[in-house]
Amino acid sequence: MNCLEERGFRDRDFISTEGFLFCVVGPYHPADRVISYLKYLPDPAGKWRKGKDRFKRVMRTYTIPSLLETFELLKNAHPQYLFFSPIYNITMTAVPRENIVNHFEPEKKLAKLFKKSRLDSLQRKVVRFVSLLSKLSAVSVSDFGITGSILLNIHNPSFSDMDVTVYGSENSYAVRKALTELPLTSNFNVKRFNEAKLAKWVVQKTQNHPLNHTEAERIYERKWNIGIFDHTLFSVHPVKLEKELIEKYGDKIYHPSGMVTVRAVVDDSGDSIFLPATYKVREVKIEENIEANVEEMVTYEGLYDSLAEKGERIEVKGKLEHVVDKRTNAKYDRVLVGSPEGKGVEYVKLLD
Repeated sequence: MNCLEERGFRDRDFISTEGFLFCVVGPYHPADRVISYLKYLPDPAGKWRKGKDRFKRVMRTYTIPSLLETFELLKNAHPQYLFFSPIYNITMTAVPRENIVNHFEPEKKLAKLFKKSRLDSLQRKVVRFVSLLSKLSAVSVSDFGITGSILLNIHNPSFSDMDVTVYGSENSYAVRKALTELPLTSNFNVKRFNEAKLAKWVVQKTQNHPLNHTEAERIYERKWNIGIFDHTLFSVHPVKLEKELIEKYGDKIYHPSGMVTVRAVVDDSGDSIFLPATYKVREVKIEENIEANVEEMVTYEGLYDSLAEKGERIEVKGKLEHVVDKRTNAKYDRVLVGSPEGKGVEYVKLLD
């Protein structure tokens, strides 16, 4: 499976405009724009640097309140990056393609790191880590990428993380299996969080999300794609290939119907490791006593990916949307977690 086939704008790519650095969100984009969020801005006092250029991070946390702060920043000075989507019926950040100066592709950056003879300490660690993942999962190195500050070459080896992408569904599940089955006593320098790191992680999640400590700890138990490699934090992000996508932007129209809290049984979690993470559900009960045919729960909050398996019960608070499939005229409802309207009060919780 070659991740270079039919290459478009993929989840976790980056694009730049007039010095602004945006992270691409998901695989579905309008013909004239790329849906993304603003992550870095030029700043003489910024912690991230590339040569003489310095950048500051404007997405303080991966939360909706933090995203809304970037909306306000852009609305005042750069409104061309805000876009009302008649498909999703929300305002979002989406960069006009005519404004894109550079398109940063994680797999191409990683390939360059593997070929370079002179690397800094963090870049060398990335090469070692991906080589290990490839060996453990039998997934080709060419099907991995490196995103985040390392992709942009603005990283700092003293504090930057390693954010790895893996391309293709089969490859993604192979990597998940390898990391999940890796014994805690392995000699590969891949570790789960220690007690102190986990405690800090849990506190951060409870401060930024409507979760208590027990709920945050249960989420961490399901987190196969974060950990520590040789004293550096890593994350792994599955991304579908273009040929695996069964729809495109505009095939479905989404009509908001207010906020709801539902309980349901997961019927299919096969797409829960990607962004957006999707859980097909059954036996749905809506707390607000609203009549709706809810078939799926979708989240753009990465915190809730890979959380629940088939047969497990979940509680979800999010935006109810009525979905119309223009291809077949099929109609159903879904609950979306990670919407601007949710303003950070949405969640997914395991009940079992």
